[in-house]
Order: sequence, then C-alpha cells, then structure tokens
Amino acid sequence: MFPIPENTDFLLADAESENLYLNLIEQINKDFNLANEGIDFPLSISPEELKIQLHEKIYRMIQYKFAEYLNLLYIIDVSETEIKKLDGSDLVILAEQVSFLVLKREWQKVWFRNHYSK
Repeated sequence: MFPIPENTDFLLADAESENLYLNLIEQINKDFNLANEGIDFPLSISPEELKIQLHEKIYRMIQYKFAEYLNLLYIIDVSETEIKKLDGSDLVILAEQVSFLVLKREWQKVWFRNHYSK
C-alpha cells in the first residue's frame, strides 16, 4: 500500500530510503517539460534544494503564469479536491502547499511504477 507522506521532508526521505529519489527528479522534470514549463533539476540536487526551487517555481507560476500553472496541475494530475481545500490568502504558504501536492503526486507515480512493474 502506498505510504502517504505527512510532509515534504518525509516524502523526500522516503524517496531517498527507497533509492527512488533520482526517479522522482526525473518524473518532475518530465512532467514540467510536458507542460512546457522548462525545468531541469540536476540529478545531483539535494532534497532541501529541490524543495526550495520547486516552491519558488510554483510561486512564480501562481503569480505570473496562472493558466500555465493550472495546466501543470492538470498534466501532473494533482487532485482538484485537495487544491480546493487550500487557503489562498497567503501566496507563499499556498505555493508551499501546492509544491507538496505536486511532489506527493509525482512520488505516487514513481512509487507505484517501482512496486508494480516488477
């Protein structure tokens, strides 16, 4: 059963402990590029730096490229229900919460592919 992470730090720790961190980075890069939002996280990026850069990217998209942001959420397949539950009054906090939802969905894809493709 897919272990639902409580927060970004636990998620990234799980990805590392299961030796799937690089797969997670590749999945993020792939989906952002599918959404025409060029992002190219190097495979050597630290989990802390990934968390920071993803947060900044989401923040900028919400602020300046909202249509592209919505398209990205659609391509990644982030739960619309979960997005609607978020409080959008503080953009920085909203971007952090959305970053976690993006990471959670990407991690889900990687985890399921790894556990069920054997």
